[in-house]
Amino acid sequence: MAKAPLSEELLKEQFGPHLNYVPPGGWKNESVHPAEKLVKTHCCFCGQQCGIQLKVRENKIIGFEPWEEFPFNRGMLCPKGVKRYMQGGHPDRLLHPLMRAESGFRPATWDEALDVTARRLREIQDKYGKDAVAVYGGASLSTEKSYLLGKFARVALGTRHIDYNGRLCMVSAGTAYKLAFGVDRSTIPWSDIPKAEVLFVIGANVGDCAPITTDYIWRGRDNGARLIVADPRMTPITRNADLYLPLRPGTDLVLLMSILHVILREGLQDRTFIDRYTTGFNAVAESVRAYDPQTAAEQTGVPPESIERAARWIGKSRKVVFLHARGLEHQSKGVENCLAVINIALATGNLGHEGSGPTMITGQGNGQGGREHGQKCDQLPGQRSLTDPAAREHVAKVWGIRPEDLPQPGYSAEEIMEAIHWGEIKALLSLCFNPLVSLPDANFTREALSRLEFFGIVDFFLSETAHHADVVLAGSLQEEEDGIGCSAEGRVIHWQKSVDPPGDARCDSAIIVDLAHRLGKAAFFPFGNPADILEELREASRGGVADYYGITYQKIDEMKGVFWPCPTPEHPGTPRLFEDMKFYTNDQKAHFQVTQWRPSGDPLDDQYPIYLTTGRVVSQYLSGTQTRRIGALVDQYPEPRAEIHPRLAQQHGIADGDWVTVQSRRDRVTLRSMVVKTIRPDTVFIPYHWPGIRSANRLTHRTLDPRSKIPEFKVSACNIAKASGPDTEPDDRNAEHSDGKGGA
Repeated sequence: MAKAPLSEELLKEQFGPHLNYVPPGGWKNESVHPAEKLVKTHCCFCGQQCGIQLKVRENKIIGFEPWEEFPFNRGMLCPKGVKRYMQGGHPDRLLHPLMRAESGFRPATWDEALDVTARRLREIQDKYGKDAVAVYGGASLSTEKSYLLGKFARVALGTRHIDYNGRLCMVSAGTAYKLAFGVDRSTIPWSDIPKAEVLFVIGANVGDCAPITTDYIWRGRDNGARLIVADPRMTPITRNADLYLPLRPGTDLVLLMSILHVILREGLQDRTFIDRYTTGFNAVAESVRAYDPQTAAEQTGVPPESIERAARWIGKSRKVVFLHARGLEHQSKGVENCLAVINIALATGNLGHEGSGPTMITGQGNGQGGREHGQKCDQLPGQRSLTDPAAREHVAKVWGIRPEDLPQPGYSAEEIMEAIHWGEIKALLSLCFNPLVSLPDANFTREALSRLEFFGIVDFFLSETAHHADVVLAGSLQEEEDGIGCSAEGRVIHWQKSVDPPGDARCDSAIIVDLAHRLGKAAFFPFGNPADILEELREASRGGVADYYGITYQKIDEMKGVFWPCPTPEHPGTPRLFEDMKFYTNDQKAHFQVTQWRPSGDPLDDQYPIYLTTGRVVSQYLSGTQTRRIGALVDQYPEPRAEIHPRLAQQHGIADGDWVTVQSRRDRVTLRSMVVKTIRPDTVFIPYHWPGIRSANRLTHRTLDPRSKIPEFKVSACNIAKASGPDTEPDDRNAEHSDGKGGA
């Protein structure tokens, strides 16, 4: 039945008293000591996972202290890290389950909310089949929760449809690294960055999205490294770059193939490395033959002499670190883009030794660990393939089921939403994912959510997506449950429990286990705490590429993180991959991969002649569910702005601060302009952290990379016009379509 979203004001009025409900089966949270203490843990935001000490008094986080001994950030924090402690006591925090009622949400007991959720999931599967139910997870969940959710979907529900919001982050890079190396992980620890002779940053706004990484880059510059930056915007680190390559959005692959063309033309490749440790070089060499610098300049807008200079600097060094992120990956050819970076690294022998190698800058808090152990639609624990018979046999044995009972791979995150839209999927259970803000083409997403027969959400704040739910289960913050995560550099870390969830909120893992019990699968979910889940995860990952068998909480605490793979308790971990020049492929060699450029799925034309690209700002995180509630962060960047070049602004009579309407083939948004010289004149940039009439993802399109299934957020076509004021259209929370479906 179609459901209208509900206002937060109405929900606040309906919050009832603390229900003091204790769930059956001993899932009551353990108490922490009431005396003030410091708990060593990690930031809950980006993939850097900086160490931090949370200050706790009377089961409340009241502040923080730097954790200077943690090797990654050595006490440094970005604006989000400094304020991350403030969300725990926020008045918007969900304190007990909510059930949809005629006039809003009403408080419910855990028994009622969980019984209704389990019953509706069973009814829908009985009526339409097991795959009529889908599960969404989150890349900010602990690795234990990610593992648990994958097992829950495949064993408790028996559905093949589970995916997570990391699908919007790292999967293009992960797919490329697996094709080339057989493993999805950064090849180096961050400590290698300052040891490089050349640093090549492409599609990565490090200053805003991974601020502590800038310190590693500056230390590299201090040591004499040359810095090359390729991006349509002159991001903060570009101001200190030795070479800036201002390419058009979506032309990264042409630039990268042209760099390799020059390297091969001038004989700068490492033939010994290529012959001994790789396959497929000749085909790649042939594929880049047509991409001479002049041809590439015409497509990319980068001067040919700049392409040649970058190629020579890279080709003449055996200590090059390549850093890339969403700008490279959020494209319909994101996998090819990442493969092209890897091809350059392989051709120049920049792998397996200190100060060299390609690395992906993971975006989300546990973006690395969250995709390694089973909540990704095609993957089982240990980065095992769901289609590999040996992998299925191993995991099925650990889980106590038959291999044939494991479902086959299902839909990716955007494909799940499309299947909901056309009626194939009827119910959705979501944990810490806000697709109404995060997925492309927000109007399409809103319409899909209104068609669900049942929608259950586990979260700690009422996100914009949660306004469409039937049941909202009050879950936990990172600091309210023990767990592990994995940082961008492959370091497994310990998220230590600092406080209990407030009110009647419960730990996420407790909620999932309780649901599994109510679905009649208690024998497969005997977990009493996250440590129990980790023990099974270690065994399930054992022998896989992402082998966690040798990793325990105690070992992590003693070593301040353990790099995987770590196959035995005695193993020290693996900070730098491929030092033995053996890869995780069948022939133990690295595989060059041919890449082929193709245009965007949303091409420019006379009506939409301007590129639109989206991204982050330093004070906000993902869909903003957490950071938009922290006043000190909102003050730094209170609303999204449309960033445009003075030349483009002059063409349309726009001054800095004017209202400007940005329109794509799907929708329009009206925002204040930010006129800056640090963007290409043919490009508009909008940050994506805001919902409703300010949502950048009302404009983006649903074209997917055919292999990674990542949406093409970074390349859309648009036009702009000066506006007299903001749109007056109501936002998503309070509006209803005339047909009764939710949304504005």
